[in-house]
Amino acid sequence: MKYGYFNENKEYVITSPCTPTPWMNYLNNGKYCAMVSNTAGGYSFYIDPKENRILRYRYNNIPIDRPGRYIYLRDRNTSQYWSPTWQPTLSELDAYECRHGLGYTKIKSTFDRITSEILYFVPFDDDLEIWMLSVKNESSEARTLDVFSYAEFCLWDAISDQRDLQYIQNVAVAKYNPQLKAIVYRLFDKSKPIAYFYSDHSISGYDCDRESFIGRYRSEQNPICVETGSCSNAQALGGNPIAATCSSLEIGPNESKTIIYILGITKDESEIPQITRKYDNVDEITNEFERLKQSWNGYLKNLHVNTPDGGFNQIINVWNQYQCKTTFDWARYASFYETGIGRGIGFRDFNQDTLGACHAIPHLVRTKILEIARTQFESGMVYHQYFPLTGLGGFPDYSNPRMKFFADDHLWMVFSVSNYLKETGDCSILQEEIPFVEGSKGTLYEHLCKAINFTENNLGPSGFPLIGTADWNDTMQLHGPNKRAESVMVAMQYHKALLDMGDIASALCIDGNSSYFKTLASKHRNHINKNAWDGKWYIRAIDDDGTIIGSKSNEEGQIFLNTQTWAVFGKIASEDRAVECMNSVRNHLVTAYGVKLFSPAYTHYYPNLGGISTFPPGLKENAAIFCHTNPWAEIAECILGRGDIAYEYYKKISPSTKNDIADIHQTEPYVYSQMITGNDHPQHGKAKNSWLTGTASWTLKAATDWILGIRPELQGLQIDPCIPREWKGFEVKRRFRGTLYDISIQNPESISKGIREIIIDGKSLDGNIIPISNDDKTRVVQVIMG
Repeated sequence: MKYGYFNENKEYVITSPCTPTPWMNYLNNGKYCAMVSNTAGGYSFYIDPKENRILRYRYNNIPIDRPGRYIYLRDRNTSQYWSPTWQPTLSELDAYECRHGLGYTKIKSTFDRITSEILYFVPFDDDLEIWMLSVKNESSEARTLDVFSYAEFCLWDAISDQRDLQYIQNVAVAKYNPQLKAIVYRLFDKSKPIAYFYSDHSISGYDCDRESFIGRYRSEQNPICVETGSCSNAQALGGNPIAATCSSLEIGPNESKTIIYILGITKDESEIPQITRKYDNVDEITNEFERLKQSWNGYLKNLHVNTPDGGFNQIINVWNQYQCKTTFDWARYASFYETGIGRGIGFRDFNQDTLGACHAIPHLVRTKILEIARTQFESGMVYHQYFPLTGLGGFPDYSNPRMKFFADDHLWMVFSVSNYLKETGDCSILQEEIPFVEGSKGTLYEHLCKAINFTENNLGPSGFPLIGTADWNDTMQLHGPNKRAESVMVAMQYHKALLDMGDIASALCIDGNSSYFKTLASKHRNHINKNAWDGKWYIRAIDDDGTIIGSKSNEEGQIFLNTQTWAVFGKIASEDRAVECMNSVRNHLVTAYGVKLFSPAYTHYYPNLGGISTFPPGLKENAAIFCHTNPWAEIAECILGRGDIAYEYYKKISPSTKNDIADIHQTEPYVYSQMITGNDHPQHGKAKNSWLTGTASWTLKAATDWILGIRPELQGLQIDPCIPREWKGFEVKRRFRGTLYDISIQNPESISKGIREIIIDGKSLDGNIIPISNDDKTRVVQVIMG
């Protein structure tokens, strides 16, 4: 069944409220974040979803997706009431539509000839969210409506809010302030910010206490105050504070009226009138909303593609870039799947997330790279997690107490900095001085060198990097008393990091360092090829007692995807081996819905493997389709020149292919999910953990840098497409180092890879790297494949 469609206004339109899972959107300005589903469920937080949670959300709850940002409309003559967002009353609406756009959501519905629309968005400059309710009377007679609002406050500390009820239920204060026209909520000791809920309409009643508004043994579906038509004017002194208000609307035939609600956060109650005055009229909100849309248009204009595949264009031009910006803002911090109470921002995650946003916001990428580099130790090791509110780092609870580090974390900083340099040419970032965790300082370049040194100083007995707690696969927990487990995947990543460091040193004109890194890379490449090749593919790891993982000699877990893709992407494999290992991927790991992590799946728990075998076959890291890894397979196939295969893999996980199978896929068909259930599981094709995933950035890079082949390099913009042979051509507009390149590629011979000629502004180019212009002009580039 289809539940929606893409429209021409950069929106995904949901036409049925009962989607398989809540289909949500992120509304945020980088500090204030509001998550809202297609039926208005969700929560808000400020910078940190653990320490500064504003609205409460009940995960894994029945009914699902509650509470949220609710409006109730009640006909005073009939006492009938409903929610314009369907939830929470679940009334049968005559019409329903939710439009998720870039930074906003609009939910519109009709019930009993009353049409209402709610616009939700977060403005740029203030830490608040706006709900603008428009109500139209479509009938031929005057109507009197009671309009109720409802939002349930979290008690700031999201952990205590869930588990320390004997304390936290006694510390909150919420009252209605008639001078401010707002409900004001704070902790009694004033140790946290103040939240407020304002309405521009006259208030006939309010409730600040959840139990008073909902009633005993009821829920958000049937609050007693809505049922009876009036609030109880209850304050909250302890308990569960809420923001519930009641207003009256007299609406004539075909008349429309608007109510503006503002939910925000501030440090000082005296600031509330100034903020609310700014947004208490429709014109100002309309102007701010247009500003929001223009900002997103500006973000997207840095990259625009036109290919024969309309679904590809829709995802790349709008939703993939939008998801990349969202993951850049919040990494894996908080979603409808991540509770936001423990992870922080992952060091590995953040550095990968810069890859998909650097072309559009390089200045913000620069700032954040320098910020997160502060979580590196003098040894070169880094914290696995980073908490932006406090600036502190940390390790997760499942860390190996004897070896807390993750084998790959620190190397991702090399990749993000390399990508930033290729995109911007800004070598000055390498000279920025940044403190280490211990307090001493070093330039960013010195931080990168320390990362390399950490891997070189922590090799195992077989000559591969020690895995520590885990590598990219957090559940590859090969802990044991010998502290000897090794990661072949990280060995391959290390080789690529060494090559990148050689290029970075060359850019700084440090020839000695460049030679050192490239010589060391050659040594490790030879070692991997000698000791990790298993006949038709590369092994994955070696556990603590020396047992090989990912070998034909294993009964289960014989072939792993990541060491095959990184052998090609990381420039480890010879051409023959590259083809053979990727053919093995095709023979063993490709399913109808994507390429899975490994095969065969583990059928029971293996103590020596740890977390990877804790899941049933086909779920999560036990042979599921981990979408994050599929772009690496696409890149590897592009390097081999097999464009049809690369594009086949791209399409298997693309959101544009999920609209027709929404009941199978279940998560949003406009963004990527972390995981799709593998073919070892009866629910093959079911996705989980949408939105905040490294899949977003890596898929954008695979699609634009490798399939379309418009790839930033230190020397300029490389043109190297690897496309489906049936494509006769495509166009790309790409802004690179201040210059807009209008690129047209023709494929007259129906090939996948190869360039016959490149013409720039009428002049033929030697080679396939467009030299750097560093101007504001538009360059017209014509490319003939052949």
